[in-house]
Amino acid sequence: MNTRILSEELAQNINKTFGSPAFVYQSEILKNSALDALSFPNAFGLTVRYAMKASPNAAILQLFNKLGLHIDASSGYEVKRAIKSGIPAENISLSTQELPGDFKDLLEQGIKINACSLTQIKLIGEALPGIEMGIRINPGFGSGGTTKTNVGGPSSSFGIWHESIPEVQSLIEKHQLKVVRIHTHIGSGSDPEVWKKASILSLDNVRKFPNVHTLNLGGGFKVARIEGEKTCDMQEVGSTVKNAFIDFEKETQRKLHLEVEPGTFLVANSCAVLSTVQDIIHTGDDGYKFLKLDCGMTEILRPSLYGSQHPIEIVTAKDTSEKEAYVIVGHCCESGDLLTPAPDQPDVINTRTLPKSEIGDLCIIGGAGAYCSAMSSKNYNSFPEAVEVMVDRDGNTHVIRQRQTLEQVLQNEVSIDLSTIG
Repeated sequence: MNTRILSEELAQNINKTFGSPAFVYQSEILKNSALDALSFPNAFGLTVRYAMKASPNAAILQLFNKLGLHIDASSGYEVKRAIKSGIPAENISLSTQELPGDFKDLLEQGIKINACSLTQIKLIGEALPGIEMGIRINPGFGSGGTTKTNVGGPSSSFGIWHESIPEVQSLIEKHQLKVVRIHTHIGSGSDPEVWKKASILSLDNVRKFPNVHTLNLGGGFKVARIEGEKTCDMQEVGSTVKNAFIDFEKETQRKLHLEVEPGTFLVANSCAVLSTVQDIIHTGDDGYKFLKLDCGMTEILRPSLYGSQHPIEIVTAKDTSEKEAYVIVGHCCESGDLLTPAPDQPDVINTRTLPKSEIGDLCIIGGAGAYCSAMSSKNYNSFPEAVEVMVDRDGNTHVIRQRQTLEQVLQNEVSIDLSTIG
């Protein structure tokens, strides 16, 4: 498995032109991932919605929109960001933990919404009685490598608990709402049997709402970033779901449209963070040798948060035959700023065997397209946001987000007259 997307020549050119750290995306990888998702097997029609929380840069949204993908938004702000990027409102679906205060205006613009709680149904019904809408249901189980990536079951707050459907039906009747979509999302995984179980349970819920024409099974399609991990086989998973939809149609004469919401699958391996080794220290014979990079949890938080594993390469080492075991850490004054934790154990340090490195060597951290730029500990230690660059199919580079300046970091701060404070 080769997750490198930056050659040494390209890495050096980008560093020379834009400096480090830098997020570097490959447009062709994004395109191919989108086409793969669009081939997801289905019985009666398919809509692929990009879970934009994975990486919400306008250039990525626009590329996916051009290829025919729609958008899954997780907040009102994401909705507005997508619209500002040129995404048609009718192509945006909102499933959110926090119903935005202006949700009525957003719905009147044409976006779709999936109510994620009984309270949300009530508020939507009071504001817009009679509206067509979706509901997100927690089916009672989930999937994911850790509790932090499992978004179904009794330990998850996402969606309406499946045993509360009678209350849903009561609210729907009271406000004359029309449920046309059922949505569920259980977390990350690649087991077709888990997806089959989720689809069957969701189809059982569809039976309880006669106007439902669309079933959204969410995302969570796992992507392998390093050796030993397994990428979800979209064709295998999709085939089990397709057959369930066909059986449902034979039984009920209802042809359901399928929606899926990949995020990681579409962008994870499209991007690497280019960084520079800015210091090397060791902690004695019984300790470790540390490579300190000029990036860290301000760019890639997943290892510190989940114990996630990313491929790491030194691309400018003078002698690649001599190896060292290094702990890779970031530039933040924070013991948790660790890029090589033990798998799924963010508090346990681990080492990577890499070419013997020197200060100034370039380091590539792969698998950084999903939940990295979008989910960093932004501006911690007052580090500015890194530049983002897109590489097109001809090898040309395009800045898709400028490197932030310190002035921009500080622009919302307001000075006060300290003499007025007691």
